[in-house]
Amino acid sequence: MLVVSEEVREALAARRPVVALESTIIAHGLPRPRNLQVARELEEAVRQEGAVPATIAVLDGRPHIGLGKEQLERVASEDGIRKLGHRDLPPAVAGGASGATTVSATALLASLAGVRVFATGGLGGVHRQWTVTQDESADLGLLARTRITVVCAGVKSILDVPATLQRLETLGVTVAGYGTDRFPGFYLSDSGHPVDWTLTTPEEVAEVMRAQNTLRMPESALIVANPVPEEEQLDPELHARVLADALHACEAEGVTGQAVTPFLLDYLVRHTDGASLRANLAAVRGNVRLAARIATAWTRM
Repeated sequence: MLVVSEEVREALAARRPVVALESTIIAHGLPRPRNLQVARELEEAVRQEGAVPATIAVLDGRPHIGLGKEQLERVASEDGIRKLGHRDLPPAVAGGASGATTVSATALLASLAGVRVFATGGLGGVHRQWTVTQDESADLGLLARTRITVVCAGVKSILDVPATLQRLETLGVTVAGYGTDRFPGFYLSDSGHPVDWTLTTPEEVAEVMRAQNTLRMPESALIVANPVPEEEQLDPELHARVLADALHACEAEGVTGQAVTPFLLDYLVRHTDGASLRANLAAVRGNVRLAARIATAWTRM
């Protein structure tokens, strides 16, 4: 059922490095035509590091691992492209739907195809006021049962970061800071919370990946939390002020459920004059490059 591109298939067969990339940022995360430019830029960044990009999406009911030029353009420009989490994959496949994959769907499909490293921006997590809403991203549960290494800039700062870290610990998902003992906060280099483990080279990450296999650990992910450089992060004072305003606006307008995250992220972009988007893209670029280096170290092991 998986459609693996010829380039990705040959790379996997030859044990060359491959990096999975999600497609939601292309279809839903950026305005047109900037979204297609960024998609191409991220794939090129993977190639510059000596790895093969595998952007993942579902097209006409078929999950694709690696997109061609026309397919990438379709995801970026076609109206009606759905947003697919892993729970949406069965009806999307059965119904012949087309959709961009979120973190959970990308991680699952990448793992099924044999891709071990995945780069994204920020993970989903436990939402604020969880005790009232019981709102938690599907990312966490999926990563607790999927063997993949996810390079990210922590979790989105609009979430309850300490509760998310606690949930990951409960689920048995290993979290390590890359070159830091602090957990990054997506737009921010430091969320204000520590991590238990620090890794400093791609080879060290690959060693942990090998140890997961050697120890026959449960099929859970390894999260490599890679902070956005301080000089490219969103100003922390601006972030705190605008996020507080965004949360008040969200409550005042009665936004709930799945609409909360896009509302808050859009509010941040508009009220920081695009600075939050620039920090987001800086984080993604760094994560993509690091993921390619990790994938290379993994294939050499």
